[in-house]
Amino acid sequence: MAAVLLGAGTRLLHVGPHKTGSTAVQGAFHLARERLAAEGVFYPGQGRQPLWPVLAVTSQPALLGEPSPKIGYWDRLVAGIRAAGDQRVVLSSEFFAEADDATARRVVGDLGGDRVHVVVTLRSLTRILPSQWQQYLQNGFSFRYHEWLEGILSEPPRTPTPGFWRRHRHDALVARWAAAAGPDRLTVIVVDESDRLMLLRVFESMLGLPGGFLVPEERAANRSLTTAEAELVRLLNEEFSRREWPDRSYARFMRYGAVEHMKNARQPSPGEPRITTPSWALDRAAAISAEMARNIEALGVRVVGDLSALGRRPADARPAADAGPAPLVPVEAAVQAALGGFLAGGAGGQAAEEIVRDLDARSLARVLAKRCRQRMLRSLPR
Repeated sequence: MAAVLLGAGTRLLHVGPHKTGSTAVQGAFHLARERLAAEGVFYPGQGRQPLWPVLAVTSQPALLGEPSPKIGYWDRLVAGIRAAGDQRVVLSSEFFAEADDATARRVVGDLGGDRVHVVVTLRSLTRILPSQWQQYLQNGFSFRYHEWLEGILSEPPRTPTPGFWRRHRHDALVARWAAAAGPDRLTVIVVDESDRLMLLRVFESMLGLPGGFLVPEERAANRSLTTAEAELVRLLNEEFSRREWPDRSYARFMRYGAVEHMKNARQPSPGEPRITTPSWALDRAAAISAEMARNIEALGVRVVGDLSALGRRPADARPAADAGPAPLVPVEAAVQAALGGFLAGGAGGQAAEEIVRDLDARSLARVLAKRCRQRMLRSLPR
C-alpha cells in the first residue's frame, strides 16, 4: 500500500519503537531542519529528538545517572507545535513507544487530536534483539546475552527488562496508538532491510517533499558493539554495581566516557566477532513476529512495506557459537574505552559548558563530557 500524502497542518507523530530506524530518521530531519522550514514543515526542538519532554509526558525515568525530566518540558514543546499553525509538524521519538493507553490519548489530544497522524516503524524481532540488548548494556545492565534471551523469550517472560515487551509487542503498540488517533490516522512502515533509504523516502512521500530531500546524517550512525566490546562494557557494569558507585558516575564515566569514545574512535576490523543470536532464539522471535504481523493486519491500519517479512528468519543470520571463554578484547578497544573515561573525568582540562535541555543524546554526550573535564580528581568514586 502506498503512503498517504498528509494535508497542511498535520502533526506527524513517529512513535518508534526502538531499534527500527528512528535514529536515522531523526538525524535526517535534524540535518534538514532549515530546508524543511522553507517547505512548510516544522521539526521542533534543537536536537535530533526532544528526549526529555517525551520522557516527562510518558512518566519514564531518565537514563541511569541523569536528571529527572519535568512535565514543563513537554508543555513547552506542545506550545511550540501549536504555534506552528498550518505547517506540517514532524515529532519523532522512539520513547513514545513506552506510553500506556491514557498517555497515548493525552499525547494525541495535546498535539491536536484529529490533526495527528501516527507512524509506527517496524522490524522483525530477529533484528531487534541484539541491538536492544546492547542498549541495555549501555544503561548499566550486566546480564549476558544468552541469559537475557532465555528470560525475554520464555512464557511468561522472566526478565529484568520488562519494558522490552512494552516497546516490542508491536501488535499491542499499534493497537494502542490506533485507538488513540483512529486506525485511519495510523501508518505502519515495515523497514526494508535491503534499502537503507526506504524509510526516508516514505517520510518524504507523506510530507510532499521532493525525492532525495532527506539525506542520512552519517555522523549520527550508531554502530553496534562487537562481542568483545560488549563484554568489556558488561564487566565494567558489574564493577560499578559491585562497588555501589553513584549513578551519576555511570553517566559521566561510562555512557558518555568509555563507551561513547570507544564506539566513535575506532572501527572494528572485519574479522572481529559480532554478536550473534542462537538458532532457537531466532526461531522463537520469528514466530512471535509472524503472530504480531497477523494481528496488525487485522487492525485495518495502513501498511507500507511487506508485513509478512516480519515473520521471516533472516537469510544472513550466522549461527551463534556455544558459550565458551570470554572473548579477547582488542588492545585498541580497551585503550579507547580508558581514554573515554579519562576525558569524561577532566583529563583534557577543558572549560565546562551549560547543558541545553532539548539536546539529543549524542549532543548531550558531548556537552556532558566537556562539563565534566577539570573535575576528575575530586569526583572519581571511591
